[in-house]
Amino acid sequence: MQATVSKYDGETFAGAVLTDTGIELPFTVHAVADTPVRHLRVGQRVRIETTGSGATLAITRVEFATHL
Repeated sequence: MQATVSKYDGETFAGAVLTDTGIELPFTVHAVADTPVRHLRVGQRVRIETTGSGATLAITRVEFATHL
């Protein structure tokens, strides 16, 4: 799934994305820990992996979106 970074803290590596369906989802440092992501900026397009659905939907991985 693709999304747009809506919040990002460069010190904690945590933030939030806005999905293309209009849902804002938070992510923690664990979502970027095993990726090449070292910095994101608000407005940047990313690809996310999630688990769960509805109220339990959670981001498990945030990566750079290389092909839009």
